[in-house]
Formats: sequence, C-alpha cells, structure tokens
Amino acid sequence: LVVPFAVVAVLVGVAAPAAVPAGIAAAVAGGVALGLGRYLAARAETEHYAAERRREEEETVEYEDRERWEVAAILHRYGVRGDALRLAVDSICSDTKRWVDFMMRFELDLKEPEPVRAARGAATAGASAAVAGLLPVLPFLGGGAPGQALMVSALLTGAGLLGFGWLKARGDGQAPIAGALQRLLAGGIAAAAALVARMAAG
Repeated sequence: LVVPFAVVAVLVGVAAPAAVPAGIAAAVAGGVALGLGRYLAARAETEHYAAERRREEEETVEYEDRERWEVAAILHRYGVRGDALRLAVDSICSDTKRWVDFMMRFELDLKEPEPVRAARGAATAGASAAVAGLLPVLPFLGGGAPGQALMVSALLTGAGLLGFGWLKARGDGQAPIAGALQRLLAGGIAAAAALVARMAAG
C-alpha cells in the first residue's frame, strides 16, 4: 500500500501520465516480492527441518545410548518415573520413526512443515498484497483532478493500513486497535519520507 501510494503521489505532480502505470507496477512488484519472500522462507524452514531430522536419524544409530537417555530425561521432566519411564522409553525407541518424531518435537521443538500449504499461503499473500497495492491507484483511473484524486488515494491508503493492521493484530492475539494505529503510523512515516525525499531531490 505505502509504496504504490508514494509512487503515484510523487509522480502525479511531475509526470502525471506515468503515475498510474508506475503505481500498478509497484503494486504488482510488491505482491510478487512478498509472495516470493514467503515461499523462500517456507522452503528454508522445510530444508532446515529435513537436515535436523537426518541428523537425529543418524544419532539414534551412532549414539543410541545417549539418545535413549535424552528420551528418558524428557519424559522425566513430565513426571514419568520408575517402571513407567522404562516402558515408555522402550516403546518410543522400538520404532525409529516414532523415536525421531519424538526427538524432533520434544527435544528440538520442531514441527514438520507443510510445503504445499506454505506455497499456497505464499501465493495468497502475494496476490492479496498486489490487489491491496492497487487501492492508492484507483482514484487516478477516473480522470478527475489530480489533487482530488491524491486526497482520495491517501484516504484509501490510510483505511487499508488500518484494516490490515487490525486484522494482523487480531490474528496475532494482540490489541486490534493498537495494531491498526501502529500500522497506520508506520505507513504514514514511510510515505512522508518518500515525499520528503522527492522534494529534496527537486
């Protein structure tokens, strides 16, 4: 939202015909960058999980006694004692997959990633960002006065920032109003910085 708004706000005063195409390009590029970033982060998480799992599988073979002791130590923290502890360790370590699953979850605190779901989420986030980035451009498509279009664009951008901030804060379990205001403040500072830079550059 902020970058497309800054682009059209800067260009409308110096090269109005280029403002709309540049704003659309900025929105699309921002969406692609966000989606790609999310995808690469998910891919890195998947590769990290696979590497850690391979290491755990090797350790159950090369350092079996130590790994069994670690299983017992983890269960002991949960209050398992005596014969129950011995039986639980034997049960877990009798199956390599179950053993490694246990260590990944309770020793390393790693959950197996879902690559397909992550890729879908990255595509959705990228597309949503691209569509949202078009909001600041819409007022300039009507052919009205540039000043009036810029005012409407600023209002749409502010409303979008408030909405996204509210939704993100609510999803993260934080105070929605505070999240919305923080997102609006951050976006406003970024947009103001872009305009100041444009004015300084002449």
